[in-house]
Amino acid sequence: AVRGAEPQPALPEEFRTKFPSNVTFVENPSVVSIQSVSTLMYHGRSIDDLIKFIPGASYEHPGDIMKVMLQRRHLSPIYGQRTPLLSTETDNLVIRKVPDILHTGHVHISEVITYRNVLGVNAGTWQSQTSFQKQMNITPTPAEAVVVDLSTLSYEKYCFMK
Repeated sequence: AVRGAEPQPALPEEFRTKFPSNVTFVENPSVVSIQSVSTLMYHGRSIDDLIKFIPGASYEHPGDIMKVMLQRRHLSPIYGQRTPLLSTETDNLVIRKVPDILHTGHVHISEVITYRNVLGVNAGTWQSQTSFQKQMNITPTPAEAVVVDLSTLSYEKYCFMK
């Protein structure tokens, strides 16, 4: 429904009617502020690229990749690999203001890290391993949810499979 190249616009108007009126549509990446907590949300497609270039990186530990994104202040710091990047006057994948929370999810593996007071949350998934994930040797962590206390940035992980 939207272009594959990043950054991606919000879902077009013609698709929005299928959602409840209280749903807010944002682009990828996007920054939202909830109770004065800044959250940078990024799907995380560039994780595929970064894994190939960071020694010891793996799909099982997306937090390591989020740490690199924060260190480099860019969500997709490698050009010319699998992640298509839209050429624009302003690079909207640059992390201009360090967020309180960086949230990604592309690899469907739940993991939480803290790097220099930034909480990194990679969301899991609600589905079991797909054929594509099996081909890529990715074992998702289905039915795990991370709940963050916005006043302290402490978190709890809930597993609904047990």
